[in-house]
Amino acid sequence: MKKLTDGEIAEHMRALPNWELGTDRIRRVFRFKDFVEAFGWMSSIAIVAETMNHHPEWRNVWATVEVELSTHDAGGLTELDMKLASKMDELSRLG
Repeated sequence: MKKLTDGEIAEHMRALPNWELGTDRIRRVFRFKDFVEAFGWMSSIAIVAETMNHHPEWRNVWATVEVELSTHDAGGLTELDMKLASKMDELSRLG
């Protein structure tokens, strides 16, 4: 998987308005109504991430899930990060 160019990253970020761009990673905080909803969402994402063979860095405290995405093998952001971020957004709206 190749690292995205700055232009490609900017294009993807327009479709991911709730994500913050950092150095070689994107970050978002998801807030849910309670722990069960947060953990259920994480379980759904775990299945998606496993099928993509692309796993997030995340931290869960009660109803909050902090996520950071980056492709370590590529040394930065790739299509996989953007696709997983988009799926996370999609599944967070279904709850």
